[in-house]
Amino acid sequence: MHTYSNEIIINLHMHTTYSDGSGSHADIAQAALRAGLDAVIVTDHNIYVAGPEGYYRDGKKRVLLLVGEEVHDQGRDPQKSHLLVFGAGKGMSAYANNPQLLIDSVRQAGGYSFLAHPFEYAAPSIGEAAIDWVDWQVQGYNGIELWNGFGEIKSIIPTKLHALFYAFFPKLIAHAPYKKVLEKWDELLTAGQRVYAIGGSDAHALKLSLGPIKRVVFPYDFHFSSINTHLLASEPMTGELVHDRHLVFDSLANGHCYIGYDLPGRTKGFRFTAQGKDKTVIMGDEILSEGGVTLQIKLPEPADCRLLQNGKVIGNWTRHQVCTHITTEPGIYRVEVFKMYLGKKRGWIFSNPIFVR
Repeated sequence: MHTYSNEIIINLHMHTTYSDGSGSHADIAQAALRAGLDAVIVTDHNIYVAGPEGYYRDGKKRVLLLVGEEVHDQGRDPQKSHLLVFGAGKGMSAYANNPQLLIDSVRQAGGYSFLAHPFEYAAPSIGEAAIDWVDWQVQGYNGIELWNGFGEIKSIIPTKLHALFYAFFPKLIAHAPYKKVLEKWDELLTAGQRVYAIGGSDAHALKLSLGPIKRVVFPYDFHFSSINTHLLASEPMTGELVHDRHLVFDSLANGHCYIGYDLPGRTKGFRFTAQGKDKTVIMGDEILSEGGVTLQIKLPEPADCRLLQNGKVIGNWTRHQVCTHITTEPGIYRVEVFKMYLGKKRGWIFSNPIFVR
């Protein structure tokens, strides 16, 4: 039986100069090396740039750079329903005007799709509309971007002065995934859809110029130390592109991952497992309730933790590092962890679900 003990820290959803980012693929790789990431997935808007994919090295350190795409219908006004595409191996923007056809075409190409920033606020102060997902009748996608790092700023900048403040103090931005996104995710899960969650940075490294003030707003380095997706793989990364690309996409597609906000404290080492009569499973998997199931949560350090069943909180622990819950009840179980950081309790870890049948 696979133990899934190999943890891969990945940052995904980011942009280069091929769309609306300010850096190159090499810039992103260097920032990822400095942040200690294992992998990144670049997703420029409506363009697939295959050439830069591969391993980048600095001495003994290495990082895997993969290339996907963020696809949306450019003829639609306002923009809505952006789709993150991983592993398709080619551009998919030709299908952008039909979200269901796009999702189906990604799957037929051997790729995986996640709904980008499914709920957003508009930010009139900086001329930004809400570019959330609205085509909820679609099926067959792999998951949703539960927490979007860059998009969160839109909810806290009623004026340009607020925007300028957070440009200089970006560590104050992140609080948690939007409540509406969490509720929608629970709704989809309880309706029987296998929808897995990822965390995206949506990094652009935008260049701000305001009179004499010139600054890169939210540089790649900042994003790469913030909201990451931690994968649990059945094998270690080897440094071989094809093998390691498969490891990354397999973990994402099967929900063998969790979202970690790594600024308040490194989330590496978090585990959420279920032990039954004859096997133990991890996030993304299912287990039979017969004979009872022991759900165990292990945190990297003591924090405030809660266990949810079908979207309802059924367990609360304060300042715990190991939390246990025994159940015979079928349901969809997931974990949320919170931690104090810069004067506020903030989301720290959000697990994918375990399905107890």
